Amino acid sequence: MNVHVETVEFDSEGARLRGKLFLPDSDAGPLPGVVVAGTWTSVKEQMADRYARRLAEHGLAALSFDFTGYGESEGEPRETEIPEKKIADIRSALTFLVGHGSVDRERIGALGICAAAMYMSASAAADSRIRSLALVAPWLHDAAICAEVYGGEAGVQEKLAIGREAREIYERTGQVEYVPVVSSTDPRAAMPFDIDFYLNPQRGGIPEWGNRFALMAWPSWLTFDSVALAPKIEVPTLLVHSEDAAIPDGARRFHAGLTGPRQFVWTTGTQFDIYDQEPNVTFAVKAAAAHLLKTL
Repeated sequence: MNVHVETVEFDSEGARLRGKLFLPDSDAGPLPGVVVAGTWTSVKEQMADRYARRLAEHGLAALSFDFTGYGESEGEPRETEIPEKKIADIRSALTFLVGHGSVDRERIGALGICAAAMYMSASAAADSRIRSLALVAPWLHDAAICAEVYGGEAGVQEKLAIGREAREIYERTGQVEYVPVVSSTDPRAAMPFDIDFYLNPQRGGIPEWGNRFALMAWPSWLTFDSVALAPKIEVPTLLVHSEDAAIPDGARRFHAGLTGPRQFVWTTGTQFDIYDQEPNVTFAVKAAAAHLLKTL
């Protein structure tokens, strides 16, 4: 199905957010819509645009956008991963989508890739406009998983202290302390690893992405319990994940806690394969599109 793209803008708590609405060429009348978002610190061009376009090819009106302080969107402080702010931005994106003339306001879904799975889940738990939820390569953590990932309780406490100090500096001086999101040489990086997706300019290492992590974001990130959200979600929910991707145990425990209709589809590949590689993307898109079209 052919797709055309609208460049869009909408307000979120005083910041002008910019995105793209991917619309299938269809005479079917108002379309089911879906808000799409990607990994922590990401801009829409890294994975959300890709998934949104592919969902539109299946007949969905799909909105991707840059969160406050990221990419083309306004907002300060820049490139600061604050879950509560991203959830507020999703609420604003939903308001834009349900008000669009091409979209059926009663048939709205949400798709979160990696960390956006946490934010979309929080939105689905609180916002009745979301009627269906799809989570792809979902990063879903709680305190126990954060301890496993970030060096035990001592490692978590160290990052919390670093984050609190950075927050105090920002509030006192207005200066944001940044480290790389990904680096193979800087141990302070949020992900101190050689990750090809983020460092390869042919993949996610694109000019639109700043590769900066605000240290003051650590406390809000590390204390966000997404696994506890599951019992609050009643809408049909699909998870697409791989045993070779990030924290599959969090996804399993989240899925077990869901109270509404639920489906778990296992695929293959690493976390980063599912962002942009084939056949991983096609598998995830087909599963998500089928789920959304069936349940909306």
